[in-house]
Amino acid sequence: MDVAKRIEELIAILNEASYKYYVLDNPTITDQEYDKYLRELINLEEKYPEYKRADSPSQRVGGEAIDKFNKVVHKTPMLSLSNVFNEQEIRDFDERIKKEGFTPDYVCEYKIDGLSISLIYENGLLVQGITRGDGITGEDVTNNIKTIKSVPLKLTEPIDVEVRGEVFMHKKTLAKLNEQRQKEGLPILANVRNAAAGSLRQLDSKIAAQRELDTFIYYLMEPEKFNIKTHSEALEYLKKLGFKVNPESRKVGSVSHVLSYIAEALKARDKLSYDIDGVVMKHNVFAEQQEIGYTAKYPKWATAYKFPAQEVLTRLKDIIFTVGRTGRITPNAVLEPVILMGSTIARATLHNADFITSKGLKIGDIVSIKKAGDVIPAVTGAVYERRTGAEKDFVMITTCPMCDTPLQKKEGQVDYFCPNESCPARNINSLIHFVSRDAMNIEGLGEEIVEELYNLGFVKRIPDFYDLKTKKEQLLEFDGYGEQSINKILDNIEASKQNGLERVLFAIGIPGIGSKTAKVLAHRFGHIDNLMQADQETLEAIPDIGNILATNIYNYFQNNQAFIAELKNIGINMAEAASERKQNDLITGKKFVITGTINDYTRNEIKDILENYDGIVSESVSKNTDVVIVGENPGSKYDKAVQLKVEIWNEEKLKEIFNILV
Repeated sequence: MDVAKRIEELIAILNEASYKYYVLDNPTITDQEYDKYLRELINLEEKYPEYKRADSPSQRVGGEAIDKFNKVVHKTPMLSLSNVFNEQEIRDFDERIKKEGFTPDYVCEYKIDGLSISLIYENGLLVQGITRGDGITGEDVTNNIKTIKSVPLKLTEPIDVEVRGEVFMHKKTLAKLNEQRQKEGLPILANVRNAAAGSLRQLDSKIAAQRELDTFIYYLMEPEKFNIKTHSEALEYLKKLGFKVNPESRKVGSVSHVLSYIAEALKARDKLSYDIDGVVMKHNVFAEQQEIGYTAKYPKWATAYKFPAQEVLTRLKDIIFTVGRTGRITPNAVLEPVILMGSTIARATLHNADFITSKGLKIGDIVSIKKAGDVIPAVTGAVYERRTGAEKDFVMITTCPMCDTPLQKKEGQVDYFCPNESCPARNINSLIHFVSRDAMNIEGLGEEIVEELYNLGFVKRIPDFYDLKTKKEQLLEFDGYGEQSINKILDNIEASKQNGLERVLFAIGIPGIGSKTAKVLAHRFGHIDNLMQADQETLEAIPDIGNILATNIYNYFQNNQAFIAELKNIGINMAEAASERKQNDLITGKKFVITGTINDYTRNEIKDILENYDGIVSESVSKNTDVVIVGENPGSKYDKAVQLKVEIWNEEKLKEIFNILV
């Protein structure tokens, strides 16, 4: 027997069978035949390992377990989508695209309730599968991705390509899995989203293979490489390559057809074999997508309509108060546990005292609970007709529940604050935030462990985390702290020093600065020293950073220079975590304003190039503007530039400079 030829025949038979069954839903051989061919292939590969191929269906049964998933930086960030919740917001989105000068032409798709994934192919062979993670950095789950039978191990064309989609679990698969878990005395999995995410992150790919995950691929990266002009064309090309594309994806055209599609999806929702939580609408033309552009968080040419949240009733047993890392006091509802959209809900935030008063809530009320955006539980109101007279009025506390310091409320604000900077709750929550996933991401330091380290006196301030290595022998004296677990925590703490500026800026807790804004600041300034030297006007010129945030940033660094110096001395990386930053003396650090029509570049293209070299683009001309780029019909910005004697670049000068950039 020609072994190589037989293996090639078996791979062709099995790959075609998987494609017909799992992608086209049109099986051509029986399960018994498939299993027979697969056993023959595995036996041959074990006997003749030199003939084992990367696209072999034997890869789908799972291999050796791994210790951890490696982190991978996405070549292009996996942005999330903005959300809309009603017809008016859909029409508002449509109007914004029209105001950009384009005629909306939409493709609609089901919003699958699963886990976003990026798949990378080289020469037509699957080489890497990466989770979305935080959008910038994901986890390499290639071994588990290969176990998903709807994911082609080899494409129909030998191309280099990256595609993105959703990994999900079918409802019947979850039911079968939970039935088995109950027999084994294990807790049941709440919903298909959690089940899919947990399955894809199994360290043992054999377990992942048993979970019967599925995929829909919905996006082709760099479509221009394949001469594809529209998203609808890209979906057809993805099918041609062998990917499973949701058959309900449809080019619908105008916003009225979008609304019809949503109505159809709502009717079909409960009959589907998988869960959906909304509808995604995307402007179809790729070139126009780029001109419409992006915010720091999401594309402006696409949005997701979220289905109306389901609501349930339960009793409000009590209202308790928590203290955040900034000292903000938050009232929280203690509820009789109730299942809502697959999750057990026992707590929900009540935001502030004004919110409770506006809803007329009393302790003991029957209240309505929904999941805002299908994710966060929210109390929407009380059912007044169910009151018995035994309910108690809400009374706002006047002192901090942790340190008994009198609370303060600033004029014009709705929140109460504990002003005591030494308040244990404030300190503990600041420490928990510092080590959290989106901040310094120090695995092993969960909320309970951080609180215990605080109470034991080992960690009172952020720098104390990095001094724990000197306290190892003392930690070993306490129950629950074994040498292996302590070593792992200490290794993770040490590794966190290399995270980079974007994580540091979020972790240190500058008021109002989230992870996305921290990334913007890290990219704009490159090193914390540059950011600390920035004045408020410079900060306000950055998109999405207004007067309040600029003031918060400026004041923070004025008041915390010793603390930042301490972190530097520890060895924490205070530079952007990019491998290389582009510099150019004509652009880097300078402030630009663009006005008029530029023929050879779109405004977004100019902005992207300038920002890639750390130029700052703002909307208005001031004495701090370095350069005004002027096209045809420039208007008043040109006049002001002349008046202030600001340097002016015409289109010819702009092209000359851009052409010499490396």
